[in-house]
Amino acid sequence: MDLRIGQGIDFHRLIEDSDRPLLLGGVEIPGPLALKGHSDADVVLHAITDAILGALALGDLGEFFPDTDPAFNNADSSLLLQTALREMQNRNYRVQNVDLTVMGERPKLAPYRAEIKKKVASLLAIAEESTGIKATTTEKMGFLGRSEGLGCMAVILLVK
Repeated sequence: MDLRIGQGIDFHRLIEDSDRPLLLGGVEIPGPLALKGHSDADVVLHAITDAILGALALGDLGEFFPDTDPAFNNADSSLLLQTALREMQNRNYRVQNVDLTVMGERPKLAPYRAEIKKKVASLLAIAEESTGIKATTTEKMGFLGRSEGLGCMAVILLVK
């Protein structure tokens, strides 16, 4: 059995913008907060996409989807993820499991954790039991602790 492990990490600035939705794992989180980015800035889906690309030794998110390319302006991160999944499938791999850690002081993830888990599992075509999602703060330290941003780390196992 051929196994590949990938790790991805992504951060975006947290802003207040009622015209821009805050998306985490493809789920819209209600409220005034949003993430600033060239695409929709979904840190969860970006970290997963980066982890898949890394597991396949194909580079990173910025190489595949440069923020200098107008084609990716306000891009739906689930479509970026689909591109990485096609690359994975073309190499005869499938996702075995994913483990996610969302980092930041706000918004609180607990009310949305089950919905995000379900959405991520669906996007990756795996069982919810194979989708781990955790949240942590930085105890008010650094830019995350000051609520200036939000980040996510993803670890993924691919199986051939």
